[in-house]
Amino acid sequence: MSRRVVRQSKFRHVFGQPVKADQMYEDIRVSKVTWDSSFCAVNPKFVAIIVESGGGGAFIVLPLAKTGRVDKNHPLVTGHTAPVLDIDWCPHNDNVIASASEDTVWQVPDYVPVRNVTEPVVTLEGHSKRVGIISWHPTARNVLLSAGCDNLVILWNVGTGEMLLVLEDMHTDLIYNVGWNRNGSLLVTTCKDKKVRVIDPRKQQVVAEKAKPHDGARPIRAIFMADGKIFTTGFSKMSERQLGLWDLERFAPHEGLRPRRAIFTREGHIFTTGSTRMSQRELGLWDPVTRPWGGWGVLGRDTPISWPSPSPPQSDLFQDDLYPDTPGLEPALEADEWLSGKDAEPILISLRDGYVPVKNRELKVVKKNILDNKPPPGPRRGHSTCDPNFTRPALEEVLEEIRALKQTVQAQEKRISDLENKLCQFTNGTD
Repeated sequence: MSRRVVRQSKFRHVFGQPVKADQMYEDIRVSKVTWDSSFCAVNPKFVAIIVESGGGGAFIVLPLAKTGRVDKNHPLVTGHTAPVLDIDWCPHNDNVIASASEDTVWQVPDYVPVRNVTEPVVTLEGHSKRVGIISWHPTARNVLLSAGCDNLVILWNVGTGEMLLVLEDMHTDLIYNVGWNRNGSLLVTTCKDKKVRVIDPRKQQVVAEKAKPHDGARPIRAIFMADGKIFTTGFSKMSERQLGLWDLERFAPHEGLRPRRAIFTREGHIFTTGSTRMSQRELGLWDPVTRPWGGWGVLGRDTPISWPSPSPPQSDLFQDDLYPDTPGLEPALEADEWLSGKDAEPILISLRDGYVPVKNRELKVVKKNILDNKPPPGPRRGHSTCDPNFTRPALEEVLEEIRALKQTVQAQEKRISDLENKLCQFTNGTD
């Protein structure tokens, strides 16, 4: 007599509940740029979505709490002269987001501005072609990675606006994706040449390489697992979706999963991306032990965007097996510490009391003061139009006035946003 043993899942009593219409985002014109990107990024405060924009690139930032129909005149983050191809929220500051087209970092206010955001905190210039991938270091403050169509991977110190490292002569063709390992000591990349590479960025060398982890001709993607293994997605020769889990030490197959493009979340679920028959982007959250529990959300042109809300087991006790400690906002390293060779695991926080947003921390970019440079000897073009009595103290006074005016404008924008929120609450209460 045989006995079948079924492995129990700690998520077996957790089910997704579809959200109501007023908890979705509607009327968002998602970008139609053909690039292998998720087109959106989310953190505990905001969701950012790359949208259509005339005369350049743009993305929209929406507070998580303000769902419903999005005003067609809602302010955008603009300033790119080419389409935005990727966006990524800073893991150590919920108000800082990087966008890829040119490498640009933006400071997003907690309140909704009344006009488009057009001035980035810092613009990073180093790629010779457009940038399609951007990713923050998981543990080091202000370290940002970008990969471009020039086959280069560049690492930046956003706090100074300086280039830290350039990884060149490692990829022979277009880079499809780049991912950090848990402590940010290694990178995994996939390339059009059908190779998966593991790179030590500080040594600037490839430490492991796998050719054709999937036999299909379509793009391959890869990420690091928490235990150091590498998870890949790709296609077979018959264009069937495939997933693979690889042992880094031997770079040999460790385990297989059924076809679907996906990544693992920190909680052990599988997060999938795909397309419906109507060519809408489709998201799924799955339990690899039992069955799908998270349902799906849709990200498409002029369609609602939503994610299911999980319903945990009814209990008054905090269940740390369902809600394990997760990386918090505090970085474990400074940029110069990481560059010098130091590694550190993410600083974890408990979710026992829920997520408590910290006070908005301004990103300050410290660059060399150009006023400290001595002017070149000899006459300069246009010198006759300058006021010889306009000294450096006078210039600093003008700059201080400009800064004060900007602060006044920002304060007024916040006041207007607060009044609009109160008016909206009053209107909803009287309907």
